[in-house]
Amino acid sequence: MTFISEKLPRGVATVAQLAEFDAVIDARAPGEYAEDHLPHATSMPVLDDDERARVGTLYKQVSVFEAKKLGASLVSKNIARHIEQHLLDKPKSWRPLVYCWRGGQRSGAFTHILREIGWDAHRLQGGYKSWRQHVIAQLTLLPPQLKFRVISGATGSGKSRLLEAIAARGGQILHLEELAAHKGSVLGNLPGQPQPTQKGFESQLLAALSALDRAQTVFVEAESRKIGRLQLPDTILAAIRGAPGLRIEAGLDARVEFLSHDYDYAIADPKWLIERLAHLKGLQSTETLERWHALVAARDFKTLVEELLTLHYDPLYQRSQATNYNSFAGATRHTTERLDAAALDRLATEILATSA
Repeated sequence: MTFISEKLPRGVATVAQLAEFDAVIDARAPGEYAEDHLPHATSMPVLDDDERARVGTLYKQVSVFEAKKLGASLVSKNIARHIEQHLLDKPKSWRPLVYCWRGGQRSGAFTHILREIGWDAHRLQGGYKSWRQHVIAQLTLLPPQLKFRVISGATGSGKSRLLEAIAARGGQILHLEELAAHKGSVLGNLPGQPQPTQKGFESQLLAALSALDRAQTVFVEAESRKIGRLQLPDTILAAIRGAPGLRIEAGLDARVEFLSHDYDYAIADPKWLIERLAHLKGLQSTETLERWHALVAARDFKTLVEELLTLHYDPLYQRSQATNYNSFAGATRHTTERLDAAALDRLATEILATSA
């Protein structure tokens, strides 16, 4: 069967052609770029956030003509600056792809000037919106094609660190908490590392999925629907929840010791810790929360972690895993008395050997 591809105008490319270009230039405003952008795209705004607002105000309150005059002046100045600061060293053979929101005037102006110079620049058809449509479509198609193996285990069982040990041993992983910049619990916010936006998370997720070998097992941690404030796409969640699993079983003392090291940043900042514990109001009694605050003040973190596990996380884990993960009851069990680096490496070796 022969397929006839759509005839594109000269200097226009599609999302499917991304790999053909030497660079991807995001011509949108910095605020748009910060929310999400194409993989490896460089921000070279033709209008910054304030300039875009000024042009938009003129467009709405004065006239299209006045807005276009100001816009042309600002765009020309900014493109000239980008060329002078970033592009003068590019050879004639350099092929950039430029995009804006819809693939219209902002990327069109930038592409036109680059092509007039002599570079084989192209504008992305449909702009960022076409990329976003691609992300949504691929996040629906890819997850069911992957061979997931789900790692479960009570809070503090070292599941994320085990994933990293599996990767170090040559295994294939999908590290959702790393992509989300969050450990998936009420204390999971990483200091100095904000979570990406939902759109940015999904773009990173697509990049990670696209890099996986579909013929090989992909190890992934059993996650809730939300990781911090980010939500997993339904197709990812369904694929993980329906996949075969393995369970890490470690004693309470081992888990307390592991968490004391893995959450050392929380222990080092009692004020932050108390603020995070406040999010458990309504899930734990006032008396329990007051006792936990007293433990923080006394710096008795061992007792605090023990109580958080036994009174909050362990019951929550049992309910959520048994309800949401088909593999929970029949998961292969891997028992360990310790959760230090050596123990996790041993577990990774064992798991890879039995999953081959």
